[in-house]
Amino acid sequence: MQVDWPLEQARAHHPDLPAPDDLARFWADTLDEEPVEVRTEPVDNGLVGVDSHDVTFTGHGGAPVRAWLHLPAAPLVSGRLPGVVQLQGYNGGRGLAHEHVFWATAGFAHLVVDTRGQGSGWTTGATADSGPSGPSQPGFLTRGIEAPETYYYRRAYADACRAVEVLRGHPAVDARRVVAAGASQGGALALAVAALVPDAVAAVLCDVPFLCDVRRAAAIAQSDPYLELVRYLAAHRDRVEQAFATLAYFDGAVLARLATAPALFSVAMMDQVCPPTTVFAAYNAYAGPKDIEVYEFNGHEGGEAFQRSRQLEWLATTLAPAL
Repeated sequence: MQVDWPLEQARAHHPDLPAPDDLARFWADTLDEEPVEVRTEPVDNGLVGVDSHDVTFTGHGGAPVRAWLHLPAAPLVSGRLPGVVQLQGYNGGRGLAHEHVFWATAGFAHLVVDTRGQGSGWTTGATADSGPSGPSQPGFLTRGIEAPETYYYRRAYADACRAVEVLRGHPAVDARRVVAAGASQGGALALAVAALVPDAVAAVLCDVPFLCDVRRAAAIAQSDPYLELVRYLAAHRDRVEQAFATLAYFDGAVLARLATAPALFSVAMMDQVCPPTTVFAAYNAYAGPKDIEVYEFNGHEGGEAFQRSRQLEWLATTLAPAL
């Protein structure tokens, strides 16, 4: 079922999206905060091969953000570990202590980060969000959309950048080999990290990313979360330009121009949630070394296990120069 342009046409989609004049200042001001404080406690996850720790760190505005840190119980190599910061898809949270341990079983230090206010959908979360918001649609996409300073994703993007700082600062981790990873909303967060703190990540795993080429996505997406924005704009007909002016500060196809770390993307040509052209818009704008895996007959699940295998191979090569 074709949901967007044919593959070759989609591959060439590279819209000239205007960046806000004060984009750099806005994000510099957002990320200019007090040092991150971290509390870590070991927990029993019931597993043999992975040691887990309950992590709380100070996110944007001083709010506490929760995460799990998973470490291989018997590291495959001596010395400090490479790390993966896993950022969650829409309305997912860090889950239970045994739930997300793939990267730890592959020999990485694995930080599984809550997205504030979320975690009541496909997996549970433990982090609140008390940020400001005017009238909004149910969900997160239009929360605080009246201005970039109040927009929900300002807080979420800043938290993701701080999570990378947390993992890089752990004594078991090689700060030169930390990766930002995520799918859908997690892909948007990983892309934001690559753009906003480019020197902090060695690589980026960005699968079927959300929040890219957002105006086009709102026009053609066939599923939530983008339909939250459509319903909001249908009700607030006088706020269309204001909403897209806010979203320009968070659009992955705008921010990707600032990213320099090697990146591996994925796109699914039957994706009704994050249309393929919007993924290619971010990929084509991405300024660093990059590659993309195309799943011609998949929807928003993307490559799943096939993509994990590809990521393991790609990281083995990409992170090797830092050894």
